[in-house]
Amino acid sequence: MGSIKVMVNGMPGNMAVNVAKQTLQDERFELIHHSLTGPEIADTEYFIDSAKIMLIKPAARDQAITEIKQKEGFFVSVDYTHPSAVNGNAEFYCRIGLPFVMGTTGGDRKRLLDTVSASSIPAVIAPNMAKQIVGFQAMMEYASNTFPGLFEGYTLEIKESHQKGKADTSGTAKAMVAYFNKMGINFPEQDILKERDIEVQKTRWGIPQEYLGGHGWHTYTLVSNDKTVRFEFTHNVNGRDVYAKGTLDAILYLSKKVNASTMGTVFTMADVLKGN
Repeated sequence: MGSIKVMVNGMPGNMAVNVAKQTLQDERFELIHHSLTGPEIADTEYFIDSAKIMLIKPAARDQAITEIKQKEGFFVSVDYTHPSAVNGNAEFYCRIGLPFVMGTTGGDRKRLLDTVSASSIPAVIAPNMAKQIVGFQAMMEYASNTFPGLFEGYTLEIKESHQKGKADTSGTAKAMVAYFNKMGINFPEQDILKERDIEVQKTRWGIPQEYLGGHGWHTYTLVSNDKTVRFEFTHNVNGRDVYAKGTLDAILYLSKKVNASTMGTVFTMADVLKGN
C-alpha cells in the first residue's frame, strides 16, 4: 500500500501544525498542502519549513475541497480546529464524503456521533489522542463497569491545566467524570477546576516554562468521608508530540476501515489501540 494522503485542518493552530509536521517527516503519509481554517484568520498561507500550506476560509471550502478531491483522490481529513467549529466541520465532512479523525474537543458530542452514524463515512473521534492516556481511561472504564459504587462516600476533586489558548474544559477530564460517577461519586462536570493562568501554572503547579504554551496536566483526587483514605491519579503531558503520534495511528486505522468499506461508524482511540 502506498502512502496515505492526509489533509490537516486547523492551521495555524498548534496541534494542527504539529500533526502536519509529523506527516511530512513520515514516509507512510503524504500531506496535502491545504488546510481549512477559521474565518478570523487573516493569513492565506502558512509555512512549515519550506512547505507552503494554503489556508481555506469557511466561505470557500466547498469549491476548494471539490477541486482538491478531483486532484488528489482519496484522503483522510484530520480536524484540530476550534470547539465552536466541531459540529459544522463534521457535517461538512459527512456531506462531502471525507473520512476524518476528530481531535478537536467541545461541541455537541451526541450530535457529532449522530452525524457520522447517519453518513456514508467512518470517523475516529476522541477527546484525547495520547495512547497511554487512552489506555488509562480504558482501565477506569473497566473499573466503573466492574465495580459500580466502588468509591461511594468519597469526595472527588478534578483539576486540569492546559495552555491559555485552549478554550474549553479538558475533554479527558469530562470523560473521567462519567467513570467516577459510576463508581459512586456524584460529581458534575462544571466542578472541574480549569486552570489557564500562566502565572498560577508556573508558580503553583510547577509547570516548566518551556511548556506553558503547550501542556495537559490532570489530577484526580479521591478522599474518604473520614479523611483516612486518599487516592490520587495524575497524568501530566508536556508538549504535543504524544497527541500527534496517536493521531497518526488513528489515520492508519481509519484508512484500513475505509478500505474495508466501513460506513457510518464512529471509532474511538480505544478501537485504534486494539486494532494496531
